[in-house]
Amino acid sequence: MSPEYAVHGHYSTKSDVFSFGVILLEILSGRKNATFCEPDCSLDLLGYAWELWNDGRCMELMDPTLDGLCPENDMMVCIQLGLLCVQESAGNRPSMSEVVSIFSNERASLAMPKHSAYSTLLSAADCSISTKQTP
Repeated sequence: MSPEYAVHGHYSTKSDVFSFGVILLEILSGRKNATFCEPDCSLDLLGYAWELWNDGRCMELMDPTLDGLCPENDMMVCIQLGLLCVQESAGNRPSMSEVVSIFSNERASLAMPKHSAYSTLLSAADCSISTKQTP
């Protein structure tokens, strides 16, 4: 759910872009944002993706099953695009027509993503609750 909808109840086409970005990062990582938990990390998937991107380690986000199936440069563009789609400010997100253009134009110049929305720290208790399995 986009931050502007969650906080203010405002829905726009940029809310769809946010949702697309979440789904794109989930596909690339092979993990769900809602149940994401990484050992020694109290971030959600969006925050974790941003942290890896910011540290120059974004390829660590890639689902191991995609290894060798996608060129590294293409994966990095997809991660960058996903992060652009989940920007906190709707004005900083691309439109869906820009997203389509980026996917269809290999030479498209992408903006650098800013800190993603919802990349706040979760408590360790929240992380352990979300990963508990019922018998």
